[in-house]
Amino acid sequence: MPRRNFFAIAAVAALSLLCWQATKAARPKDETMELYGQFVDAVEQVQANYVKPVNRKDLLESALRGMLQDLDPHSTYLNTSHYKTFKRSIEGKFGGVGITVGYDTEANRLKVLAPMVGTPAYKAGILAGDLILEIDGKTTEGLTTDKAVEALQGQPGQPVKLHVLHEGTQRAETITVNRAIIEVPTVLGDLRKADDRPDYMLDKEKKIGYIRITEFHSNTAQDVKSALADLKSQGVKGLILDLRGDPGGLLSAAVEICDLFLDKGVIVSTRGRNTIERTYEAEKEGTFPDIPMVVLVNEHSASASEIVSAALQDHKRAVVVGQRSFGKGSVQNLIDLEDGESVLKLTVATYWRPSGKNIHRFKDAKETDDWGVSPDKGLEVKLSPQEHYNWALARRDRDLLGGKASAELMAKEAAARAGKKDEKKEEPKKEEPKKDEAKKEEPKKDEAKADTKAAARPRNEPRPFKDRQLDKALEVIRGKLG
Repeated sequence: MPRRNFFAIAAVAALSLLCWQATKAARPKDETMELYGQFVDAVEQVQANYVKPVNRKDLLESALRGMLQDLDPHSTYLNTSHYKTFKRSIEGKFGGVGITVGYDTEANRLKVLAPMVGTPAYKAGILAGDLILEIDGKTTEGLTTDKAVEALQGQPGQPVKLHVLHEGTQRAETITVNRAIIEVPTVLGDLRKADDRPDYMLDKEKKIGYIRITEFHSNTAQDVKSALADLKSQGVKGLILDLRGDPGGLLSAAVEICDLFLDKGVIVSTRGRNTIERTYEAEKEGTFPDIPMVVLVNEHSASASEIVSAALQDHKRAVVVGQRSFGKGSVQNLIDLEDGESVLKLTVATYWRPSGKNIHRFKDAKETDDWGVSPDKGLEVKLSPQEHYNWALARRDRDLLGGKASAELMAKEAAARAGKKDEKKEEPKKEEPKKDEAKKEEPKKDEAKADTKAAARPRNEPRPFKDRQLDKALEVIRGKLG
């Protein structure tokens, strides 16, 4: 395109913008034209003098992404191919490795928000909290999440090498993952039945159900309804909703799931600078019976999972156990651009809890500010980075068990729990050992050795891990059931 034509297009765009902003206290005309002139000159200089030939369209798209990335990590420009990828991800079916990524501003690297259960990345050992240092030998330093998604996705069967640093360790490793069509369920139990269907009844004696949501997709609410129907048919008396490591997803799915447990009242509201405030409310029809309920969250629970946990907590429908959530309470709108083939994904509003408190953690937010979802008083169970790492590994082991092995493990654990109860009834109290003797008897925990032993374990024996957060949730439910 000739230089004079490019200037003419820029001038027309600038003039249109000025007309639109006439009633909005826009910058003076000469200042706006000067800024456009600087931009056009910069594009021309790069295209004329950069060491390699540069496509002008690529330059303009990069400029758009840079402009939006400076606003917040969730606003971005999506060209045609990126938009198709984005739509596939929220529909729950796409080609790739199966991870949700964000950006760690402190490390200046990509961070795994969550590997999707059952995907190639999950099976290969990619964990929530991992920093991705390289993709196929190329550094991720300064890489946008959109570019990362583009690099990670590809033809099914093609391998991609990820150099990752596991959270809570100083151990970096290169993991090869084979891409595949990603289509996985988002609603799971702790283990599976022999026929591979999720088993949602965690404690069969006390009738305590357990539903784990890994992401909020278009079919998630329907799958939760099916899980609740299954539990209801078994006479469920208490429920644990596990949202740990859930990076969020569709607002509509979050609202629909909240509506399953609330018969009235505000679920969430959205507020923005140039948008109409919108409030979502629960309806009585289809509400699940009012049984004792606990919601589990951790520092990787974000967005839609925070909407659900906040609504149930504010309405006192459930208590929250675990750790303070991530604080991603922003709303992105997709705004079509004039070419008809690309969109702006722009943050236009934030989520607000029924109590009127903010969910989003802004850049300058302090720990003492209101954001995210915190556990109820006395119910915080904080895991160290090493504990979180071990929990993520143990959770993956349980998910990878085949249906038959999973059912056998479930029966074995139930028998062990029953055996412990009998022992407590029959065994008389033993004398407390002296302090010195206790020290001799109690072996020192060597986490590195534990990891080595776990790595060598049989496939149908998940590594041992005491899930203190889940144990606390069970304690709360059992206490309410008497």
